[in-house]
Amino acid sequence: MTLIDTRTPDAKRLISGATGDWEIIIGLEVHAQVTSQAKLFSGASTAFGAPPNANVSLVDAAMPGMLPVINEECVKQAIRTGLGLKAEINHKSVFDRKNYFYPDLPQGYQISQFKQPIVGEGKVIVSVGPDRQGEFEDIEVGIERLHLEQDAGKSMHDQHATMSYVDLNRSGVALMEIVSKPDMRSADEAKAYVTKLRTIVRYLGTCDGNMDEGSLRADVNVSVRRPGGEFGTRCEIKNVNSIRFIGQAIDYEARRQIAILEDGGKIDQETRLFDPNKGETRSMRSKEEAHDYRYFPDPDLLPLEFDQAYVDALAKDLPELPDAKKARLISSLGLSTYDASILVSEKAVADYFEKVAAGRDGKLAANWVINDLLGALNRAGKGIENAPVSPDQLGAVIDLIKEGIISGKIAKDLFEIVWNEGGDPRQLVESRGMKQVTDTGAIEKAVDEVISANPDKVEQARAKPSMAGWFVGQVMKATGGKANPQAVNDLVKAKLGIE
Repeated sequence: MTLIDTRTPDAKRLISGATGDWEIIIGLEVHAQVTSQAKLFSGASTAFGAPPNANVSLVDAAMPGMLPVINEECVKQAIRTGLGLKAEINHKSVFDRKNYFYPDLPQGYQISQFKQPIVGEGKVIVSVGPDRQGEFEDIEVGIERLHLEQDAGKSMHDQHATMSYVDLNRSGVALMEIVSKPDMRSADEAKAYVTKLRTIVRYLGTCDGNMDEGSLRADVNVSVRRPGGEFGTRCEIKNVNSIRFIGQAIDYEARRQIAILEDGGKIDQETRLFDPNKGETRSMRSKEEAHDYRYFPDPDLLPLEFDQAYVDALAKDLPELPDAKKARLISSLGLSTYDASILVSEKAVADYFEKVAAGRDGKLAANWVINDLLGALNRAGKGIENAPVSPDQLGAVIDLIKEGIISGKIAKDLFEIVWNEGGDPRQLVESRGMKQVTDTGAIEKAVDEVISANPDKVEQARAKPSMAGWFVGQVMKATGGKANPQAVNDLVKAKLGIE
């Protein structure tokens, strides 16, 4: 990773040590598994969850005489991702052999890209927040490069008392390694960056982003320095597969390095692992340099070349990406930055919201999707794909509110019924007698009864007009929430003689 200092020290991101303030420098190498039916250099399946060694071709097993053949779909997916990162697409790239031995890498080297990657420099705008005021801060994180490489298999050390087993299902699966510049200065920024990257590849359909399945994982480079000083020695934390763990690993590692430096020691450049059970990093091995891997162009693969027309054809079919969608929701529907940020954070959520909001009040639709639907999904431990309430059903609830057929309180009850039992909201309102009372005479009768039953409160309300709300609440309670709230409010004020 080329180190370029692109940011000035920010006091609110500094860490206080025993001898003064420190600044964290963070760069990430994110490995994203390419969404493809077949592996990078073979026709073997990439399906997750297959029995051990079920998805292994002779190429993946490195049998003698087997030669790699590039999977064009993986190339297209890398280009699409590069375009989504606003990055330079290199029309010529070269596959190299990265030489190192692991038992789950049968050929004894990894096919990767070194000096000439398929994607060059780009950038990602990351929104950090919200803070206590509900505000977001946008920062720009530079992309150094994106290159294609093959994944290794998996060693399993807990299956036998004296032997390790190897599962080669992942061997040869296509990975996009997305290397950031060292532009992040806090764990929150790093977490926001990975979240945004994950959102982008999911929108593009180039990686499913399932971190629990290993489809997206990060190597985290952390160093510390005095504010504005020289870059410190960095340590790399390998294969962190959770955004929460990324934050914890950075916080721990920064504190560890600060403690060593303040005690007069020096940081050894090394590769470390994060133990989520203990919440700490531990040494794995000394950090290799590029020359240790003895990179050289793979003699079995020609340079990868394509023209601008090839790139343009892929760019034409790209979907609307999160930043553009957020800007459109804010400008066309008048949504707040906070609401728009939540709605575009997952493509499935954005798609659901747009179906609900079609032809309706965008702010009201956003309120129901964010507060009611997403809140209920969170409590139930469900994803938006498994929501018991469809966009059409939620849209019907909103329509009933706007038409004055039900009140906001009745709508909450109706939502619960649809969530638990299903059904057409409009028919449910009819069959269960849930229409709000708009008959002024009936509402006036309920207001009179509440006022006559509480003469002491009447005098208090006349002295303190804000107490009218208490009467409104009592009337709504007496009518089972069916009275039109505005009509109740108007009648209460008129009866009490207050403005």
